Amino acid sequence: MHVQLIHPPVYLNVHAMTALRPSMPLGLAYIGGVLRRAGHHVSMLDAVAEAPEQVTTDRHLHRLGLTTEEIVARLDPTADAFGLTNMWSFSWPLVRDLIHRIKATYPDKPLVCGGEHFTGLPEQSLKTSPIDYIITGEGEDPAVALFGALEKGGSIDEIPGVCYLKDGEMVRTAPAVRKQNVDDIGWPAWDLVDLETYNEFDLVNGIHAGKTVPILATRGCPYQCTYCASPNMWTTRYYTRDAKDVADEIQHYYDTRGMRNFPFQDLTAIVKRDWIIEFCNELLKRDLEGITWQFPSGTRCEVIDDEVAELLYRTGGRSLAYAPESGSERTRKLIKKKMKTESLLRAVEASVRHKLNITCFFVLAFPHDTPADLKETRKLVRKLALMGIDDIAIGFFFPIPNTELYYQLVERGVIKDNDDDFLLTPIFANEAKLMPEHNYCDHMSAREITLWKYRLLLNFYGLSFARRPWRMFQILWNTLRGKETRKLETFLVEFKRKWSLWRTKSGEGARTTA
Repeated sequence: MHVQLIHPPVYLNVHAMTALRPSMPLGLAYIGGVLRRAGHHVSMLDAVAEAPEQVTTDRHLHRLGLTTEEIVARLDPTADAFGLTNMWSFSWPLVRDLIHRIKATYPDKPLVCGGEHFTGLPEQSLKTSPIDYIITGEGEDPAVALFGALEKGGSIDEIPGVCYLKDGEMVRTAPAVRKQNVDDIGWPAWDLVDLETYNEFDLVNGIHAGKTVPILATRGCPYQCTYCASPNMWTTRYYTRDAKDVADEIQHYYDTRGMRNFPFQDLTAIVKRDWIIEFCNELLKRDLEGITWQFPSGTRCEVIDDEVAELLYRTGGRSLAYAPESGSERTRKLIKKKMKTESLLRAVEASVRHKLNITCFFVLAFPHDTPADLKETRKLVRKLALMGIDDIAIGFFFPIPNTELYYQLVERGVIKDNDDDFLLTPIFANEAKLMPEHNYCDHMSAREITLWKYRLLLNFYGLSFARRPWRMFQILWNTLRGKETRKLETFLVEFKRKWSLWRTKSGEGARTTA
């Protein structure tokens, strides 16, 4: 069977105070790999890679990549079925439109969808668009079984992890069992993806410190944070790949593709101390000169001590993000963030001592947050600045579908409908100010929360630069050269690029008008 996978365009918020950039479709590359090994012919239409500078205005937001019409025109008419992903629910409005156009053009070709959004809102997705089948949760085994059944005309109902409509009502098969031996999945089929274009146009998640390809070393997360969809997407089972296999994969890309920078896309990669030590020792055996690897999405801090931090530095693992989310122990308890301040500070102390680049993530305005909780966050932010971490990132809370906090807000009547305006909420979380309609905090206004964001930023960077003034000049010098070594530089480099692009387009518009 010929299966064409589709990576849709993405929404960008040019007003966001962060350098969130689209990244390579790792999930689709994994699906492509397992389908091909199962005997299917696989191709991919990547709307981002095929138009990496094409930006289309869409209300307050912008779409990056091919337009819906261009995607449909480039679909392979010889394909027997299509597979489409959508990770973020904020992209649902444009993905929904794309699904309607695809089915209008190819009504008889099965369309299979998967990813975080479809796992979280399968019924709404099926009832508002002409999807044939949704795969929920970990997708590789169900995808192989489903496309095999579609090819041979077999029963769908016996395949775990599948949703579809029957007589207008959703049918959900038994949940798929998580795959314990994740090494059996195999490596992603990166030959389906134009990695050169992603690198050329800086479409790289994390710090772009050389030619980049993402890595996934673990699957799942053993924790149950109430704001995270992982417990319902992956369950709380946490499985690691063989450390040698991960190092082999990195060496393969190093030798065959010239890759030097490896952002790990794990939910939380460092949980088992023995594993991270074994992995670092595997890298040391290979002596891969000039590589960097990083954790831009955040990781746990509990096992980071002097031994681990030194190994990270020696092997090129220079950039880490810790995610305390709040300085308030009360808030962390309520959101089930099982992390103690003492553990974080011990990890930070070891990380700074061994010259690792550290960012800490904070979220403001959880529903129960009070000014007293944010004062605790300010205390922690100041402490971290004095200790010497490089950056903090502050976002406003937003409820993600299929999370414990989301269901609590639905039960309270705070969230009434999963309409487009609500689903778009996450993309505004990093804007300069919080709008009242996006505020889910019971105890503070949007204006108060916005002011707290700037207090925290000023407290952190004011103390950081006062204690280490040379950092300011180093950051400016790196930004002018387009070099990224820390999160703030990534933001400034991206801002500079967007500003240059805007000036160019404005100049072209002026000349056209003249």
